[in-house]
Amino acid sequence: MEFENLYQDIILDHYKHPRNFGEGQPQCTAVELDNPTCGDHIKLMLEVNENGVVKDVKFSGSGCAISVASASMMTEEIIGKSVSEAKAIVKDVLETMRGEKEPNELNEHGDISALKGVIKYPARVKCATLSWHAVQKALNESEKKQNADGK
Repeated sequence: MEFENLYQDIILDHYKHPRNFGEGQPQCTAVELDNPTCGDHIKLMLEVNENGVVKDVKFSGSGCAISVASASMMTEEIIGKSVSEAKAIVKDVLETMRGEKEPNELNEHGDISALKGVIKYPARVKCATLSWHAVQKALNESEKKQNADGK
C-alpha cells in the first residue's frame, strides 16, 4: 500500500508539474497522436543531434493525469540517450504495459516505475502509452531523416 501511495504521488507530481512541456525548436521532428477513447492528445517534438543523441524532447496537448504524467516521465528518461538507447527504453515500457514483461522491469527506469499500477487498469494503459507511441514514431522518423541526409 505504501508503494501505491508513492506511485500516485509521483504521477500527480508529473501531472501538476510536467517536465519538458512546451514547444520544441522548428528543426524538431514533430508527431501528433490522439487517444480517441478518452480524448487525450499529444504533440511531441524530438530533437536528435548530429551524434544520434536525443538532445531535447518537448510535448504539448491535453490529457488525463496518467497521460500527461507518462509523457513527462518519458521526456526525462530519454533526453541524453542515444537513439538506440531511447528505442530500447520505449520497447521495454510498451512491452511491460502490454503485459509481455514483468512490471518490475520498469524499476530500472526511475519515476517510470510509477506506471506499474496502471497495468491493473487496461482502459488506462492507452493513456499511459500514448506518449511512448508518439516518441517511438518520432525516433523512427528522425532516424530516417538522418539516414537520408547521409549522417
